[in-house]
Amino acid sequence: MKPAAFDYRAPRSLDEALQLIDANREAKLLAGGQSLVPVLNFRLASPPLLVDLNRIAALAGIRQEADGSLVIGAMTRNRAIEKSEAVRRANPLLHAAMPHIAHAQIRNRGTIGGSLAHADPAAELPAVCVACDAELSVERKGAARTVRAKDFFRGFLTTALAPNEVLTSIRFPAWPAGRRHGFVELSRRLGDFAIVGVALTAENGKADVVIFGVEDVPRFFPGETIRAETPASIAARCRPRADHHASAEYRGELIEVLTRRALEQAGAS
Repeated sequence: MKPAAFDYRAPRSLDEALQLIDANREAKLLAGGQSLVPVLNFRLASPPLLVDLNRIAALAGIRQEADGSLVIGAMTRNRAIEKSEAVRRANPLLHAAMPHIAHAQIRNRGTIGGSLAHADPAAELPAVCVACDAELSVERKGAARTVRAKDFFRGFLTTALAPNEVLTSIRFPAWPAGRRHGFVELSRRLGDFAIVGVALTAENGKADVVIFGVEDVPRFFPGETIRAETPASIAARCRPRADHHASAEYRGELIEVLTRRALEQAGAS
């Protein structure tokens, strides 16, 4: 199938993009296009206007601030994040997760902001942002705000973004000395979405654990005291869905197994 007819604009500044979507609340934003283009082709969405963000240079880039925090522009390609030495040093969990995202060809085009705005519950980047307590910068015409990652994901493919807002950057707080991390997922094939995944950080005998691919949003378990029974306790509190990839019971077993493996990766069990 082919998409329904739509108008197309490719602004060169964020202000121009914000003007366009403020005047056209049913417009869709194009970042990498890996999620949006199939949706358009299957006519699951038929926006009257497509606003292409790819020419707005100010929305891309990676920098480490003086306080140690890591700021990544929403239009930064996943491959650039994967290969960034600054990311490797500043956020080991994000660095560990990047190779799990789809395939290299897709990471060459896909963007961090596009993944977060799409909010697929099986995607890696939303889970990592929640685990790291990242802050997402959002702008609309005449105003800007910051949303914590744990408040950004509202439901299946649903976020806190209003129709006239653009996600502009993501800030990851400084990584404390001594913090450890674990990242494990299981998919049918390498590069597929996770059936179940676990992203966590651990320090001082406690872990912040995020389970993804299981419910409609990444499930956050903050400040879990690390004990032998912790993986089973987390699994018991999840409400895994069933679909054509896996039963709810299978996902429940995977949550426990993968959480244990992630804790072992972090040297926390």
